[in-house]
Amino acid sequence: MIKELCSQFPHGITDQVIQNDMPHVEPQQRAMAINRLLSVGQLDLLRNANGLLYRLKDTQSTSKVKGSDNQEKLVYQIIEDAGNKGIWSRDIRFKSNLPLTEINKILKNLESKKLIKAVKSVAASKKKVYMLYNLQPDRSVTGGAWYSDQDFESEFVEVLNQQCFKFLQSKAEVARDSKQSPMVQRNSSFATSHEVWKYISELGISKVDLSMEDIETILNTLIFDGKVEMTIIAAKEGTVGSVDGQMKLYRGVNPIIPPTGLVKTPCGLCPVFDDCHEGGEISPSNCIYMSEWLDF
Repeated sequence: MIKELCSQFPHGITDQVIQNDMPHVEPQQRAMAINRLLSVGQLDLLRNANGLLYRLKDTQSTSKVKGSDNQEKLVYQIIEDAGNKGIWSRDIRFKSNLPLTEINKILKNLESKKLIKAVKSVAASKKKVYMLYNLQPDRSVTGGAWYSDQDFESEFVEVLNQQCFKFLQSKAEVARDSKQSPMVQRNSSFATSHEVWKYISELGISKVDLSMEDIETILNTLIFDGKVEMTIIAAKEGTVGSVDGQMKLYRGVNPIIPPTGLVKTPCGLCPVFDDCHEGGEISPSNCIYMSEWLDF
């Protein structure tokens, strides 16, 4: 009965859930049944913020760590739960309640068996996260297309900025040369992020495969620079480039009047302006954009 109950909750259940489902079973009998399932390796014992959890053991995972002791199985299970975002050794220690020296020993053993791997995270250059050996790390770990060996590819991003803007400018020029009404010209100058993505892909300037999301990130920087504007329109379901019945359109713009002094400063277009204050994580004294602007 306990196994059937656990199968309904893949992420695990507390003792209170078992007690509520089996109110007529004596606590001692319930404890004996749980201990029996734990001893024969059919249940995993986990810990979260609310206390202990019992979860049905994955037979596939069990076969991978066959012959390992319980501590090694526990560490493997914790790493497996972390998915492709990985987990730091500090967090493994917290979840397993094992000494750090023992965890380091287990991690090395699992790495030697090619069951797990250590991946450097762009969020903390001196720290490594652990994940299953066959997983592809999440973008939040590797930094996606903008990072190579934890180094931000600023030149690559600048080239993409220039090429995306060039494409939108050329589309706007074609629209102006069409000699149609101003409204038709304006509408014709817009391009979808899919069109921009296709143009960049065909140029072959990227060594990595760029996604639509990557291109939209570049287009957003151009919006912040005041070079591009975006509008959202309704789109039929299944239309290329649409998401949830909506589609983003972009076009290059030229300022009608010179920007004011405040807008010329990095603060004028800063998306985190409200979070910037002296002494905070974001502040004028450590703002690289402000430093570059002052040097200019």
